Amino acid sequence: MRRLLSPVSIAAFCGVAALVGLLAYGLSSNEPDRGIEQALAKGERKPAPPMTLPRLSGSGEGSLSDYRGKVVVLNFWASWCEPCRAESPLLERWHRRLAARNGMVLGVDVLDVDSDARAFVREYGLSYPMLRDKDGAALEGFGVVAYPETFVIDRRGRIAAGRRGPVDERFMRERVLPLLRERA
Repeated sequence: MRRLLSPVSIAAFCGVAALVGLLAYGLSSNEPDRGIEQALAKGERKPAPPMTLPRLSGSGEGSLSDYRGKVVVLNFWASWCEPCRAESPLLERWHRRLAARNGMVLGVDVLDVDSDARAFVREYGLSYPMLRDKDGAALEGFGVVAYPETFVIDRRGRIAAGRRGPVDERFMRERVLPLLRERA
């Protein structure tokens, strides 16, 4: 009994308890914000977080609010991301289709090398607007944890759909097209 209550045993126990507590805190505080997913699961549309970032082209800034009144397919990507490469031609096709119906794709290049991101845009002939999130500041508001991730924003600036991973034709038809018929 005396050995269990020795100062070394008590110090070891306190050290282990402190480490377990720090680990639990770290895991819980690094958990992505799932508020958007939870709202969508309930059929609710939360307002999209505000976002103002430099344009990838280097000329000024762009803001999500610049596109209020349009249906926006907001795509977070990086040039080194293979699934991003695979979905880029589809996003370009849909951007052209949406443009005639007051919709668009808006790309956000995240945590990437500027020259690599611009080369990616040239390689895939992407014509939709691109913003640059060099330090990942916009990720937290949307709960982005990997690439690509896409959010569909209705004409009133609310998140109507989301996809973790690459989008496909079915997602675009089912989640984007119906929003084009809605009023602002």
